[in-house]
Amino acid sequence: MKNILLLLVITCSTSFAQTKPVKIFISVDMEGIGGIGTSKMTSNNGKDYDTGRKLMTAEVNAVVKAIFQVGPATVLVNDSHGDMQNLLHTELDPRVEYIQSNIKPLGMVQNLDESFDGIIFIGYHAMAGTENGFLAHTGAGNVKGLWLNGTEVGEGGLNAYYAGAKGVPVILASGDKTFTEEIVKVVPTRTVATKEAIGSSAAKLLHPDVVHKLLQEQTTAALKDLKNAKALS
Repeated sequence: MKNILLLLVITCSTSFAQTKPVKIFISVDMEGIGGIGTSKMTSNNGKDYDTGRKLMTAEVNAVVKAIFQVGPATVLVNDSHGDMQNLLHTELDPRVEYIQSNIKPLGMVQNLDESFDGIIFIGYHAMAGTENGFLAHTGAGNVKGLWLNGTEVGEGGLNAYYAGAKGVPVILASGDKTFTEEIVKVVPTRTVATKEAIGSSAAKLLHPDVVHKLLQEQTTAALKDLKNAKALS
């Protein structure tokens, strides 16, 4: 009888471990979103900004869908572009929580802490001054260069270092091709290139549906290999 009870306890514990929700933080910028090919699509007074917002929201939802298909999860989405009021809240997957407004101390990584199992960067761009980086800049645009530990970084690198300080691994990063090449020099992570820049203000784009599929594949792979993810140190 004791052996049966012990087996039951072990089985229940194993089952609980397998169903424990994973906790994921999503920081979403706009310039690197699939389907966005002009600066005006990222500006709240620009042509096709409404389309840009829809593309941004749909990309977040594609990643969120993949997360929940893997298993139970808690997902926090942080709008990280401009005034940080870009996502269409009523069209976001209702299973997420989200943060808006740029009046927050930690900006693109607001509320990221040690409790998260991983962070995903969506729609990011390359650092200021980068050749062939679509709409490349750092911060509000007045930063010409930023170095951490002797390494020049952009917003992705800065946020990766902050996540590393909290013990949270970057498990996926998406944006233009130049950004994906930039971020893997800072932190080993899966990437999805959504477009390839033509100079600094134009881009050759993948269709959003293709981007969504790639993001879902890489999100699924990242979560299934989460135990091997390492935070930047």
